[in-house]
Amino acid sequence: MAIALRKNANRIKQGSVVVDVVLFIITIMICIVTLYPFYFVIIMSISSPLEAAGMNVFWYPKGFFLGSYELIVQDTKMWWAYSNTIIYVVAGTVLNCLMAVSGAYPLTVRNLKGRKWVVAFLLIPMYFGGGLIPSFLLVYKLGMYNTMLAVIVPGMVSIWNIILVRTYFTTIPDGLKESAFMDGASHWQLLFRIILPVSKPIIAVIAIYTIVGIWNSWFDALVYLSNEKLHPLQMYLYRVVVQQSVDLKTLSLGDAKEAMTTMLSNIQLKYAIIVFTTLPVIFTYPFFQKYFIKGALIGSLKE
Repeated sequence: MAIALRKNANRIKQGSVVVDVVLFIITIMICIVTLYPFYFVIIMSISSPLEAAGMNVFWYPKGFFLGSYELIVQDTKMWWAYSNTIIYVVAGTVLNCLMAVSGAYPLTVRNLKGRKWVVAFLLIPMYFGGGLIPSFLLVYKLGMYNTMLAVIVPGMVSIWNIILVRTYFTTIPDGLKESAFMDGASHWQLLFRIILPVSKPIIAVIAIYTIVGIWNSWFDALVYLSNEKLHPLQMYLYRVVVQQSVDLKTLSLGDAKEAMTTMLSNIQLKYAIIVFTTLPVIFTYPFFQKYFIKGALIGSLKE
């Protein structure tokens, strides 16, 4: 009897129901606080223009109006910025992943001379940079100013991504690499035929990081691109919301809707274009979710 009581005393106690309820309520509140701003933007963009202009929308849309989205779809400048962003995202993501893999693999080769020095050298520019003026002068001297290369090339190499990929590569069993070398495989064959197929989680992580980063980027375009035809989507959004240099009421849908266009407020149109520019990158995440959590944990925690 005493032994049984002693075992029960050492048994792990279950959590309190009260604590579980409190934690659940806190979690729900955090979710509401996090999601409400985006929900507010959505209901503002589809509410009646008068209600949106009067800021009378808080919990649910008042009225129903999609005219703002119709105007946005008809804006040729917005679609031009959309196409530029797609080019920047595709080129930047492919090059960033390629550079991360190419830079990480040599750092996992144990007999590579000076490997530790290279890792230490990479950490220096990761924390310390020359600043905006040297970067601008470099881009200008290389002849990339006011070209798409000014946005794509400086972001090709991410030291953080290299470290993530390197850490993940070290988790791959050495026996797999040694068996490949015994079969006559070269380093290139080992990397692209064996290591990369089993490294989909970490590739998905750096891909989604890069996609989101490039999609939301506007500052590089502000600094390096004076030609508005090369501006990405977020730069167009910046001009609309912050600078207000784009008069959204001038967007024409035809003579039949000119009267309706004049009734629309710039406030509602700004909310509509925020939703329109945000949804694509939100829809991208589910395609990477399968590998995202696993790759982020292994690539950042294991050594």
